Amino acid sequence: MAVQQNKKSRARKGNRRSHDRIAIPAVIYCSSCGNPTLPHSVCPSCGKYKTKTVVEQKKQAEQA
Repeated sequence: MAVQQNKKSRARKGNRRSHDRIAIPAVIYCSSCGNPTLPHSVCPSCGKYKTKTVVEQKKQAEQA
């Protein structure tokens, strides 16, 4: 079993662990409805991507 020869300082330990953090997901706001969405994807609330309608959304009256 390996045994360390010298103590690792806090700075070295922190530098090694600097990339272990959890990334914050990127969020953009839809240009037509203003709801938050993931970048490069169709807006789930209005069905548009870059001001073009990609998915037709059902109206509230039709769903009930």
